Amino acid sequence: MKYRINLITKKKEKVVDKLIYFMLNYLRYILVITQIVVIGVFFYRFKIDQELVDLQESTEQKKEIVQISQPMIIEAKKQAFKLDESRSIVNKQSNTLSAIDYLLSLFPESLFLSKLKLTNDGITFVGVTTDARTVNNFLQRLRNEARFRQINLKNIKRSDQGLEFTLEFAGFNPSPV
Repeated sequence: MKYRINLITKKKEKVVDKLIYFMLNYLRYILVITQIVVIGVFFYRFKIDQELVDLQESTEQKKEIVQISQPMIIEAKKQAFKLDESRSIVNKQSNTLSAIDYLLSLFPESLFLSKLKLTNDGITFVGVTTDARTVNNFLQRLRNEARFRQINLKNIKRSDQGLEFTLEFAGFNPSPV
């Protein structure tokens, strides 16, 4: 059996020695990593600043485009309004034409039309007949088909030509109810 006896005592390391050892071995790595992080943040900041400048330039360009195209947009809105008004007028005319066609398709041969008045509210006509039953049958047929919201027989009077009457029609519905 062998014994080893170490008579040299271990030297206690001082705090300063430990600190110097740490600084020489590990602190340089920490400093390098810190510098890399700082450089990365620095480049990231440049990138963000450049994106901000690009966005501001893009916004300015879009503002200029909007300012330049504003008169065209206003003109397009005016034209769209005129087109809508034209469509409305054409629809009203089409509705009035349909109402007249409908009335004339049902108009009896024994009735004679002397006046026809078209308004925004409806149609008024003055006619002459020799037989009052013809007017009554015509009115009944119109009321049964219910294509007009309102049908009024205004005046009936005797004249030299026969019975003169006035009919007013309002609220034409192109499709039957």
